[in-house]
Amino acid sequence: MIKYINTNVLYKVAHLNSATILTRIIAGVLTSKAIAIFIGVEGMALIGNLRNFLSAIQSFSILGFYNGAVKAIAKFKDDSINLSKTLSTAYYFCFFSTVLVAFVCYYNAQSINDFLFSSYYDFAYVIKIMALALPFYSLNMMSFAIMNGFGNFKMLLIINIIGQILGLLVTLVLIYKHHIDGALISAVLAPSLIFLITLVGIINRRNLMTYIKIDHISSDILKSFGPYAAMALVTAVALPLVSIYIRNYIKVEVGINEAGYWESMNRISSYYLMFITSIITLYIVPKFSKINTKSAFKKEILSFYKSVIPIFGLGLVIIYLLKHFVVLLVFSEEFIPVEDLFLWQLLGDFVKVLSLVILYQFLAKKMFAHFIVIEVFLVIILYVSSIYLIDIFGVKGAVIGHFLSYVMHYGIVLLIFGTSLFGIIPEDSTRT
Repeated sequence: MIKYINTNVLYKVAHLNSATILTRIIAGVLTSKAIAIFIGVEGMALIGNLRNFLSAIQSFSILGFYNGAVKAIAKFKDDSINLSKTLSTAYYFCFFSTVLVAFVCYYNAQSINDFLFSSYYDFAYVIKIMALALPFYSLNMMSFAIMNGFGNFKMLLIINIIGQILGLLVTLVLIYKHHIDGALISAVLAPSLIFLITLVGIINRRNLMTYIKIDHISSDILKSFGPYAAMALVTAVALPLVSIYIRNYIKVEVGINEAGYWESMNRISSYYLMFITSIITLYIVPKFSKINTKSAFKKEILSFYKSVIPIFGLGLVIIYLLKHFVVLLVFSEEFIPVEDLFLWQLLGDFVKVLSLVILYQFLAKKMFAHFIVIEVFLVIILYVSSIYLIDIFGVKGAVIGHFLSYVMHYGIVLLIFGTSLFGIIPEDSTRT
């Protein structure tokens, strides 16, 4: 029997994501504008590396348990024994993992500095600040998992919005006063500061602390976290690290300004992809959770391709035609060379969304192994193609590699879509 995802929960989460998306985009645009004005292109490249490293370290520190913990908490919220096992397993494993990662980062700050910024810069103290702040980030994510699992979506919405505003204010003040140092410090501090707000949200859940006991750690619960952890470590750790290696290669072979241009293009890309990802989560995921026939799946995919994709494609065309104004709006005249990167980045993002729709079905039907294999393939081909093409076309090679990688990624998704996926959904099956 196939176990289906709670549709009501998916709808609430989708609306939560939609409600916070505008705040995130506005905060991102204002931060990018401040970086462009007070720091410049070179600083954009350095901040990009730190942001990618921080993202990878944060995901690794909590072992990719977040989604698994949310699902388990929602399942066992009325079962005190299994809830205790879930909270105890997630808390203690994440606690010890975070402490270990923070310890390693703190005492290897100089080496990490050289990897991210080169020995020419001395921002090792920023890495040490990151290490000290990391435990608060982990506590925040565990608190989010609890609120999410218990369905406290309204509180999550409020915390996310306030957190974005607080992070934006801290970032703008630090950039204005300390320029590149302020930008780097705010990047590592802002995610952890949200924990101060989250404490207010979980104050009425103090009784849950009695559920966290070291002797309630469960190997079965840990095993259930496994697929989610593996997916998170591939997508949330490997991809950011590949971005760092590509950016470092651009810095060495082409120039640090070009690395800044590439990071700027990635930022613009992330803003409009937030919109389409929110739409997919709202439109596709709830429907996929109820699909159990090949014909229904094909119908939903084609419906999305016919209704949403043309609008998304038109939006990309408009962005391309207005690229000059977009660059000036988000950055400054110093970033005008970013315009040369738009075409291939937009094409790559278009194909990326085509494959992303189908990937959600892999998750809905728990095809974790397929998802991981596809993402590993993407990581490898993205790195290899980008490095090869950068040698030929300069920084433009990175966005050409982005496009080619997602074309091949989409091809693999379609291959599995036509063989494995249909194989696990019988034509005449009915929901049980």
